[in-house]
Amino acid sequence: MRTALISDIHGNLEALTRALEDIADRSVDRIVCLGDTLGYGPNPAECVDMIAELCQWCLLGNHDYGALYEPTNFNAAAEQAAYWTRAQFDAEQNKEVAAKRWEFLGGLRVRTQMGDFLAVHGTPRRPINEYLFPDDAINSPVKMKQIFDRIPKHSMSGHTHVPGIFTSEPDFYPPEDIDDTFNYENEEHIIINPGSIGQPRDLDPRSSYAILDDEEKKVDFIRLDYDIETVRDKIYAIPELSNWLGDRLREGR
Repeated sequence: MRTALISDIHGNLEALTRALEDIADRSVDRIVCLGDTLGYGPNPAECVDMIAELCQWCLLGNHDYGALYEPTNFNAAAEQAAYWTRAQFDAEQNKEVAAKRWEFLGGLRVRTQMGDFLAVHGTPRRPINEYLFPDDAINSPVKMKQIFDRIPKHSMSGHTHVPGIFTSEPDFYPPEDIDDTFNYENEEHIIINPGSIGQPRDLDPRSSYAILDDEEKKVDFIRLDYDIETVRDKIYAIPELSNWLGDRLREGR
């Protein structure tokens, strides 16, 4: 089974559309989303509609939670984006469409098991909000042990917007260190982060996702160019969204 792992779309329709086009050309059996369909970007409703239609399942991310309930512990720009996102759903004139979107968002999972993989947005310890950063593999051994202790076999998560593989050594392997492919057949435990579709933060502005092949026991990381300028201009045109949210797309931060 080949599974496309996407995460952290953040209302970026151009990036999501480009990724889905690429996925369609790669003989993938299913698509799953690790959360944060919403937040920051100018097309939250359209992204939700596509995820609801095309993904086998989707997780609840902290920005999805913020739009549904309250954007707690957000910076000012992210908080304002959450309230603006909520207003876009409330402004939908077609009541049936509006109800379907809210029903989808309200039914998002906090965690799910997919074969050998426990899937969460953040970490198995705190599935919505906790970040697992690459340097935690070196600087936070207690945190890493506690997280791996909660994984029956393997795990996958998003949230940091940084692609790569954590192993239980512990260690972290970014895609460029493994030639974009990681074979995990001999690994006791791994955590996959596919990176972000709509808001990369590893100083590479290209959209990021991964393909998990559970028969060959490997993970392939894919980077894609997309029309960043169009997304940025859309953000600039919305007074409620900070221009900074558009500016950082160019820099991958």
